Amino acid sequence: MTFKARKRLAIAVLVIGLPLYIVVAVTLVGLFETRPSILVELAIYVGLGFLWMLPLRKLFLGVARPDPDENDKAE
Repeated sequence: MTFKARKRLAIAVLVIGLPLYIVVAVTLVGLFETRPSILVELAIYVGLGFLWMLPLRKLFLGVARPDPDENDKAE
């Protein structure tokens, strides 16, 4: 995958995928019959917050760096 494609996919995940994931997480917590205590609810949200990153970690690595293909074209 090219660097530009990875960068565009990472932006799409952050702009589209993350809000959808937040809605799913809030919906899942809302399915409990009684609302859990604030600490349990916080632990659930923190756990789900880390969970979404794990499969996408490789996608986000190095996206903030300058395009490595640009250096090859400049020479």
